[in-house]
Amino acid sequence: MGRRLPARRGPGGSDGGRARLRVVSAEPYPDWESVYRDNVDRVFRLIFSRVGNRADAEDLTGEVFLRALRPLRLSASVGEVRTYLVATSRTVLAEHWRRTLGREITTFDDERDVAEAVPDLVDARAGERAERILAALPERYALVLRLRFLQGCSLKEVAARLGVTVANAKVLQHRAVRRAGEVAGGVET
Repeated sequence: MGRRLPARRGPGGSDGGRARLRVVSAEPYPDWESVYRDNVDRVFRLIFSRVGNRADAEDLTGEVFLRALRPLRLSASVGEVRTYLVATSRTVLAEHWRRTLGREITTFDDERDVAEAVPDLVDARAGERAERILAALPERYALVLRLRFLQGCSLKEVAARLGVTVANAKVLQHRAVRRAGEVAGGVET
């Protein structure tokens, strides 16, 4: 994983800020090496965007492929393999956050889309409870949690907004989540 990742195009790029669509082959991969080579950068970027730490991202990427090796069918189409790897990444990340922070905090874009599409499934009291918890936190902690989990900002974006390093933003997030957990124990549901 010593390769440099190509830069993503920003809103001013030649794609006009729109997501580019590519056709995904319905054919299966010829071998496991092809599965790995075609998906390792994608899985690494996904995980790195969530953990903000290259060493952890490399370890977790390896764990995703090790977990997927046995249950994944080589006869599955490219799209099915990618979908399975994203699901496995979600599980590996959730376990990573549970181990490091003591709670699951992983959210993927597709999960946010589902929550927006089906608002009836979201308990209205949950938003009020979250606001009470955030109000009880120090202002900086509340801002970090709002940016990361309510607005979906990356650690890099949070760091830029707060004027701190990514490492410092990660520490602030860790402390904020811990403190929110403590506060949540005393907030009525």
